[in-house]
Amino acid sequence: MGRVRKLCAALAASALGIAAPLGAQDQPASAFEHEFLTAHNEERRDAGVPPLAWSDELAEEAHAWARRLARQGRLQHASRDERGDKGENLWMGTAALYSARTIFSTFVAEKRHFMNGSFPNVSRTGRWRDVGHYTQVIWRETQQLGCAVARNDAHDFVVCRYWPAGNWYGRTPL
Repeated sequence: MGRVRKLCAALAASALGIAAPLGAQDQPASAFEHEFLTAHNEERRDAGVPPLAWSDELAEEAHAWARRLARQGRLQHASRDERGDKGENLWMGTAALYSARTIFSTFVAEKRHFMNGSFPNVSRTGRWRDVGHYTQVIWRETQQLGCAVARNDAHDFVVCRYWPAGNWYGRTPL
């Protein structure tokens, strides 16, 4: 875990650093991680749901998946078998160009389509995928968060893991 923390700190210093990972009361190691947790908890506060705790274990898992995505050069969600009872949000963008807050804002931009209802009936568009990142962010039952970034020659790949997962059919986000 120390090696990952050092890698993350280096990435943060180079404009985007993050990594680290289900120890429920761990604190984020880097500025990027801290910003991601703060942004999540601000949005959750505005939605009226409890804050998330940082998890080094989730961040480690997210970092491993982000490295895989960077090697592949494309976004792909981990299967349920690969991530177990954890939720996942993904993001990809030009390397070293985006801040944690900007990346997080892409998840929250989906809020404009959100309507609280029984999942999957949670989007004004009729397509739950139009709000799936946002609903995972604000899912009331979720308690822990871990995010990480990996970079290839052209792109940063951000993975956030959530425990327990949100977006369960028949349940409401709020």
